[in-house]
Amino acid sequence: MPRIRCAYEDCAFLDDHYCTASEVEIDPDQGCLTYKPIAEVLEAWEDDVLDDDHLLDDEDFLDDDDLWDDDDDL
Repeated sequence: MPRIRCAYEDCAFLDDHYCTASEVEIDPDQGCLTYKPIAEVLEAWEDDVLDDDHLLDDEDFLDDDDLWDDDDDL
């Protein structure tokens, strides 16, 4: 499989200056159309993670006491 060496320094698909995207689209006039700035990806990820619908409430977590019942044999 050919490897594509990339000149972008802030692309989310870069790994040691080589593209890791599964598909790459290159336009002769516009350059790499697959290019995605890492800041844009991180911003989208933070928006998704910080969305209140994805956060767990404190009551969703187990207490240490819930992990061990007195009736369990060790």
